[in-house]
Amino acid sequence: MSRLFTTLLLSTVALLMITGCRERVSRKPPVHLNQNMDQQFKYNAQSHAEIFADGRAMRPRIEHTVVWGRTEDDRADFLEEQSDYYRGRTSDAATGTFITGFPDEVTVDAALLERGRERYGIYCSVCHGEAGHGDGIITTKGPMMPTSYHTAGSRARPNGELFNIITNGSENENMGGYAHQVAVEDRWAIVAYIRALQRSQHARLDDVPPGEKEQLRD
Repeated sequence: MSRLFTTLLLSTVALLMITGCRERVSRKPPVHLNQNMDQQFKYNAQSHAEIFADGRAMRPRIEHTVVWGRTEDDRADFLEEQSDYYRGRTSDAATGTFITGFPDEVTVDAALLERGRERYGIYCSVCHGEAGHGDGIITTKGPMMPTSYHTAGSRARPNGELFNIITNGSENENMGGYAHQVAVEDRWAIVAYIRALQRSQHARLDDVPPGEKEQLRD
């Protein structure tokens, strides 16, 4: 008798567990056994708050606050006006060609190259290698070789295209975009440093300042 009762009890529990996993629409709120911090006191929009002198739960912006995200100005027009800086393309929407040089907002100097070297070492060298030959540390484990910056194709890419690849990733999707990690000004710094790497491997005698050519002959 006890064995039969145990069998029926276990069968009933198993049946309840199986049927309890079935999904069905219900207008009742779900059972919330562990509250965590999901249900806590808060002020809703347009509600009254006694802790403030004016009684308003919604607070005005603090002076000099910088808005982040949805803004009052037209961001599409803003980007179009500075398309070369934010997209690496000309402002001509019909062609959208990549710019060959650097935007007016970017000053190419020693400080920019140093910043680019630092950012390159953090985000790029692991794949493309310290010198840009595509021999980064991931090549010891990964099945695909990253692009070398010293091929004729890479050297022929305009600056705007390099900026676009850093921003949105490569066309073959082997490389993802870094727009969410690398700021706009740092992307241009990386582009400048890549050009410096390319020049270091493909420099001509005419690129050497006149006062230093004698040292090369020695």
